[in-house]
Amino acid sequence: MSVFKHIGLTAVALAAALLAFPAERALAQGAVKSVHKDWQIRCDTPPGAKSEQCALIQSVTAEDRANVGLTVIVLKTADAKSRLMRVVAPLGVLLPSGLGLKIDNNDVGRAGFVRCLPNGCIAEVVMDDELIKKLRTGKAATFIIFQTPEEGIGFPMSLNGFGEGYDKLP
Repeated sequence: MSVFKHIGLTAVALAAALLAFPAERALAQGAVKSVHKDWQIRCDTPPGAKSEQCALIQSVTAEDRANVGLTVIVLKTADAKSRLMRVVAPLGVLLPSGLGLKIDNNDVGRAGFVRCLPNGCIAEVVMDDELIKKLRTGKAATFIIFQTPEEGIGFPMSLNGFGEGYDKLP
């Protein structure tokens, strides 16, 4: 069973996750609060929220296409019960193929896209302890999007500082 798979959230959990840090606001990315090697903690106060929301973020470009970018956003929901990974991929991705993830060249699985906004499509997963451990101990992750069923585009991302940054997330 794949750790990095689309997990069907109940309507209540999905609403709570979106209220905790709406995807539209996540794209704005907020102010940098701290830097943890290749990762940053950015915080913002969404409209109507009582407190600041923070996320661990890294943005990268494709190995072979400098003009194609991807952003990974890791956050804890407001109720502190779930840990989410949101990946904002460029428009034009083949949605049914999902988003692939490899850590240190080991296939972790695929996540489904949940929605597209004017500036990108979002894949989202609830992170379990096993995935967090792989991200903490790994050296590099590669996120893979597809423009055709056969053509994957790899986005290499350093995991240097992930564990330290994750531990500092409020």
